[in-house]
Amino acid sequence: MDVDIIEEEQQMMSQSHGSRLAGKRPLRITVDEAHPFEIETYISSYTGRTYVDRLLHIMSVCPALAPQALQLAVAEALKGRDTNLYREIFNRYERIHADAGDEIPHLSVLAEPDEHWIEETNLRNQAEKTKLEVELKTYSSNMIKESIRMAHRDLGDFYRSIGEHNSALKHYTKSREFCTTSQHVLDMCMSVIELLVEQRNYSHIATYVFKAEAALDSVTIARGQTGPEPPAGSAQANKDKRNAEREKVQTKLDVATALSHLGQNNYEKAAQSFLKVGPVKGLEDWSGKLIAPGDIAIYATLCALATFPRPSIRTQILDNDIFGMYIEQEPYVRELLESYMNNRFKNVLEILERYATRHYIDIHLYQHVHNLTNLIRSKSLVLYFQPFSSIKLERMSQAFGWSVQELEQQVVALIQAGEIKARVDRQNKILKAKEIDQRAALYAKAIKSGQDMQAANRKLLLRMRLQQADLVVKPPKGQQGYNYGTGHPTELLSGDY
Repeated sequence: MDVDIIEEEQQMMSQSHGSRLAGKRPLRITVDEAHPFEIETYISSYTGRTYVDRLLHIMSVCPALAPQALQLAVAEALKGRDTNLYREIFNRYERIHADAGDEIPHLSVLAEPDEHWIEETNLRNQAEKTKLEVELKTYSSNMIKESIRMAHRDLGDFYRSIGEHNSALKHYTKSREFCTTSQHVLDMCMSVIELLVEQRNYSHIATYVFKAEAALDSVTIARGQTGPEPPAGSAQANKDKRNAEREKVQTKLDVATALSHLGQNNYEKAAQSFLKVGPVKGLEDWSGKLIAPGDIAIYATLCALATFPRPSIRTQILDNDIFGMYIEQEPYVRELLESYMNNRFKNVLEILERYATRHYIDIHLYQHVHNLTNLIRSKSLVLYFQPFSSIKLERMSQAFGWSVQELEQQVVALIQAGEIKARVDRQNKILKAKEIDQRAALYAKAIKSGQDMQAANRKLLLRMRLQQADLVVKPPKGQQGYNYGTGHPTELLSGDY
């Protein structure tokens, strides 16, 4: 795949929509027969703001798809009320056109900003803002806590809908002061988590997930204690209903936690969190608005292949019926897992290469594709060599679909990193495992055990002689201290004598 991997690409885009760091060249990917990608099929899984955000990302990383992404993004933005996001779509395309030149048509050929819609929408937004601020001021004067909380919540929702995330976060967090129940706190935390996921502010997600889990525990306990004692049958039904409601909220919290770990390059914890996610229906309104079920399958699989041992992959992924529902959304994921488990590593790398475009156009995953692919490749090489004491590099290169020179470079890097305990015979192109003399290792272990035993015995004999000579320091009277007459003698003997 034609991908320009720039050293600084991991910090290519900031969390604000459309901004680029000064001096950083963006990632560029292509779509061809070897790397197919259907933008309409892909984007149909999303709605609302994430729909537009993902199209903006596609425009940035894949200029060939920019004209189509522009038209889809404009149509979706007109359904909302965020005029800044609407303008950003056109500004983004102009920047892409300036970089791509004649590869894509000029903006004027495709679309023009609807200034009339922008003006009308701004007027409606200003009127709505004034109305909500007056309501908040009125409720604050009357000191009605519940009304004040709802006013802050409504203002947070409003600012979020027009793209002013900082103001939205301010009002969401301000509503915490006026929450009177655990359910109110939970609702506030969930609103903030959704906002942080939209912003891709991964470092702060964990804080509000922790608060939400504490509030969820309180809500569950409160629901179980309220009301008169119901009949036996209805009691079980109510309990099942409470558990189902908790499961839905917990599913969202697990997704948020997993995205936080993924965004901070903690791939093993990200995989574990993704694999704890409940059934697809538990995502509720998050499905499409923030993330698609197929995304969860891809994120979890790539992170697990990069960090999990093979037994864990089988038990936690392939034998996991709940996660199997997510894998069904992306059929190639199961083929990737089965190829890895059956040592068909050439097929594994081919699948990763074929669907690299799908991975790079994902707004949460694109920064990690390069690292995850390298980790999976390295693990595959280590697993392939494990059964052998020596193997020809030519045979190994055929198993991975590389040239001998490419394979040699990969193997040498793994040897230097300590992942493979072996040496390369460059003359004969053979990889030989380092021979370990098991008899010598056993003797060395036995000698060390004997030396440790001798040292412990010397310390015990010294202590016995000190006691015989009545050279024992006792604690002052009335003071609690260690009873020197009891306990195992080695508890007092540390260090060398």
